Amino acid sequence: MHMSVNLPTTLLRSFVAIVDAGTMLNAADQVFLSQSALSLQIKRLEELVQQPLFTREGRRLALTASGTLLLDYARRVLSLHDEALHAISAGLFSGPVRIGMVQDFADTLLTGVLAHFSALHPDTQIFARVAGTAELLAMLGRSQLDIILGYAAADDPAAIRVAPMAWFGEQRLAEREVVPLAVLETPCRFRDAAITSLQRAGRPYRIAVETPNLSTMRAAVEAGLGITCRTAIFLKAQPLLGDLLPRLPDVAFIIAQADSHDPAKARLASLASLAADVVRTL
Repeated sequence: MHMSVNLPTTLLRSFVAIVDAGTMLNAADQVFLSQSALSLQIKRLEELVQQPLFTREGRRLALTASGTLLLDYARRVLSLHDEALHAISAGLFSGPVRIGMVQDFADTLLTGVLAHFSALHPDTQIFARVAGTAELLAMLGRSQLDIILGYAAADDPAAIRVAPMAWFGEQRLAEREVVPLAVLETPCRFRDAAITSLQRAGRPYRIAVETPNLSTMRAAVEAGLGITCRTAIFLKAQPLLGDLLPRLPDVAFIIAQADSHDPAKARLASLASLAADVVRTL
């Protein structure tokens, strides 16, 4: 009976990720699954081994005796699995590629750069994460992403292009005594720049729209609900001109890659190069 049971490496990898991350939420980010999907995977694994693998201690998950026994085997199976793939591929890149980007770049990169990269490496599996730069950098530091594209200060050494921030919205809103702002939730470099610039200029303001989603903020600006600051790729429209609103700082576009000694990961350099070429033209 036991000889006929197959333990998929995807289930074992999710199992190890939960143990290493400590919680289902943190593990879900690492394996790019929702918590519900991850929970179903563990349930399936427990059904296959016919043993409970975790017990809950508050918000954290603790291994059962069976889970502790399986963990060592799971790590060895995954290590041999990855070693075999690396040996067979002989340096050929088959993925997965884990790329993170700020939402400003998502449309351009998903339809252009990633499509071209996929055509060059048809066996590659691509994971794309759209989030704020701070979150992407944190994920890169935790080895959850291979490469990210985001924003930084204009003097950042990783800058591939520096662009001016600009005000966007309806002119009539800029003429109001209290400027209505449309902003993203913190942390956000553009939100901070808008508020700091208005405060330094002594211009009263109020947060008219606050959202975690760039598309929602774009819709709010286009609907005349508020003014925001962004780069020219935000709306593909003319920014507000004149001196009704204070000057804004420049911002840098950056690309950052995770350190890797795996020869196959060298193909990420081609992805970084493609992305850099596109960003420089924006």
